Amino acid sequence: MQKRINLFEHRSNVSKDLQSLVVYLGKSSLEKNLLHLVETRVSQLNGCAFCLDMHTKDLRAEGETEQRIYLLSAWRETSLYTGREQAALAWAEAVTKLENGQVSDEVYEQALQEFSEKELVDLTLTINSINLYNRFNIAFQTPAGDYQPGQFAVHAN
Repeated sequence: MQKRINLFEHRSNVSKDLQSLVVYLGKSSLEKNLLHLVETRVSQLNGCAFCLDMHTKDLRAEGETEQRIYLLSAWRETSLYTGREQAALAWAEAVTKLENGQVSDEVYEQALQEFSEKELVDLTLTINSINLYNRFNIAFQTPAGDYQPGQFAVHAN
């Protein structure tokens, strides 16, 4: 795969508003580990190697177990994930895939059992954000493998 446009060279122009979004989500009440699990799962669905490299390394750096990372694509088949994580992963898949152009009432109700309305808005924003990053990285063939944990961390003041 040959890299196309170097997104990082254009990062300051493209992502000032996106960085504001990252800062906002960093202040949300959603657990950092939960967000990384969701970002990893969405990146699996979209086939974004760069984001998979980044989020799995961040998960490991934050103490996530190898087993939970390895089994993430089969989360429905294991009891390793909490009810809250399962609801978030189901919501992430539904919002990313939009099967039949919608998110089912069943998935929505499951999510509302685990998340407040504000948390669900923030979770949806996270899902849409990682979908956006996935699409940038896939379109421009951003190479994976060199990410260092925390490399793009944004510190909110």
